Amino acid sequence: MPNVKMCPKFSAAFAVLGKRWTGLILRAMLLGQRRFSEIVATVPLLSDRMLAERLKELEAVGIVKRTVYPDVPVRVEYELTPKGRDLEPVMNAVQRWANKWYGDSEGDDG
Repeated sequence: MPNVKMCPKFSAAFAVLGKRWTGLILRAMLLGQRRFSEIVATVPLLSDRMLAERLKELEAVGIVKRTVYPDVPVRVEYELTPKGRDLEPVMNAVQRWANKWYGDSEGDDG
C-alpha cells in the first residue's frame, strides 16, 4: 500500500469533531437555539463541566455562537453558526449509517 498522508484539513476537522460528546452536542443544537440546560437535558450522561468545555471549543473554532441576554437573571443561549449548520448533512449521514448498522443490540452486525 502506498504511503498516503492524511489531509491536514481533515485531521483538523476530526480533532474538533472527533472529541467525545461533540457529535451529540451538535445533533442537539441542530434543533435550534438552545440554553445550556436544554442541551444537558437532550444529551444523556453529559456533565455540565464537559458541556461547558465543548461549547467553548466549538465557539473558538466558529461552529457555535454564544449570545448573552441582559435579562435578570442573565440568559445565555447557544446556536450553530452557518459553519456549524453546514454539518447538518454530515450528522444526518451518520444517523442513516447508525440506523443501518446498529440494531436493537449494540454489537449487531447488521
